[in-house]
Amino acid sequence: MLLAIDIGNTNSVFAIHDGKEFIASWRCETVAKRTADEYYVFLKQLMDLNGIKATLDRVIVSSTVPRAVFNIRVLSDRYFDCRPIVVGKPETELGIDVRVDAGTTVGPDRLVNTVAAHDLYGGDLVVVDFGTATTFDVVDQDGAYIGGVIAPGVNLSMEALHAAAAALPHIDVTMPDKVIGTNTVECMQSGVFWGYVGLVEGICKQIRAEHPRKMKIIGTGGLASLFERGTDIFDNLETDLTLHGLKLIAERNDT
Repeated sequence: MLLAIDIGNTNSVFAIHDGKEFIASWRCETVAKRTADEYYVFLKQLMDLNGIKATLDRVIVSSTVPRAVFNIRVLSDRYFDCRPIVVGKPETELGIDVRVDAGTTVGPDRLVNTVAAHDLYGGDLVVVDFGTATTFDVVDQDGAYIGGVIAPGVNLSMEALHAAAAALPHIDVTMPDKVIGTNTVECMQSGVFWGYVGLVEGICKQIRAEHPRKMKIIGTGGLASLFERGTDIFDNLETDLTLHGLKLIAERNDT
């Protein structure tokens, strides 16, 4: 049984794969100081509530929060008697090339998405991930990661707007009925939604213009399905892209 862990800047996902499919996944707030014992209690209670009696003997983790990895290592050693596979470490085999400037560190989540997208759709892709940041990752013809774009995430932009302009309220991200708002909330919702639609379409257009071959656009992340309603830029959506990539990398590093 494989425990796949995706630790993002805002949320973390823990998922169990039984060798054939993911049978459960849970999300919690990312807290870098959470201890191995706290992780275990969290997982044990959820497994019991879902009637899962699995014995976990493999762990893989992708983390954009380096401080959190230590306690995942302790969790794996103390409770599952295994050494975790850590995406981004030199000893971890990805199965793809990473062709970026020397000395550049690519976020492990972006590498995992590249592995998954290439497995599902082949090469010449742009993977748009709506997370804490909105990232655009370019997958070459042979599956190599060759660079991308990082923009502020949707929720991050809304928080910044509220923090910088005290009179503007917190709002939910939604697709407004019309572009022109007739009150403050509608105006903000329109600006956020259509602003990000324009950002995604514009950046993808520029990436396609620089790439020598036709490209597919793959959307992922929690807000991808919402923004798909406002654009036809996406060829496919994959809500579980990162988990699929973690499973593949775990298989490539089985010993």
